[in-house]
Amino acid sequence: MQQRVCYLQHVPFEGLGSIADTLAGQGCSVQKVALYENSSLPDIEQFDCLIVMGGPMSIHDEKQYPWLATEKQLISQAIAADKKVFGICLGAQLIASVLGAEISANPYKEIGWHDIRLTAEAELTWLAELLPATMSAFHWHGETFSLPGGAVAVATSEACLLQGFLYLDKVVALQFHLESTQQSVKQLIQHCGHELDGSAYVQNAGKMLASEQQFKLLNQQMDHIIRHWLSL
Repeated sequence: MQQRVCYLQHVPFEGLGSIADTLAGQGCSVQKVALYENSSLPDIEQFDCLIVMGGPMSIHDEKQYPWLATEKQLISQAIAADKKVFGICLGAQLIASVLGAEISANPYKEIGWHDIRLTAEAELTWLAELLPATMSAFHWHGETFSLPGGAVAVATSEACLLQGFLYLDKVVALQFHLESTQQSVKQLIQHCGHELDGSAYVQNAGKMLASEQQFKLLNQQMDHIIRHWLSL
């Protein structure tokens, strides 16, 4: 049966990245909701899977972005209805928030290529079958979350204690970006380059874009994860 995927996009320059190819390859029907254009949110009966993308805003910015409040409601409803939900960066923080976690400033901005390590708890989950124990991932975030009750912490890094979690297997929240492509990172640099302040875990644009092979490996990992998630 064809999977119906809805994805929530917060800004024009942070789309699906490499996930688009995976969804097409799996024969999914895909619905984009452009929140930055005040697009209407769907009813949960209209999708099987929900993907929540990243963005430069904070989950706390409801006065500036009123749609954050209704977006949180949709995410909460989707989880309660046993839908598959996948959040990346801001999307992961939104999932954490609706599950009762605290969202706060991370001790460091983490921007660029930094290693993540799977946790001991992750070894007991399906993610361990798909990801190496340590790998280089792309990052662009300044906030983080605490672990929601009932969730399993799956990854950590030197700059950020909690890099992601699974909740009831079908709900995936990752701070890091495996969907990023050279083109999508160029867009991030163009629109958010003011954040490249040279601090401890912030790389320069040249280093971020240097290796095409690095992006290919990254996107292969994303493909494996999304395909397994769709099969749950």
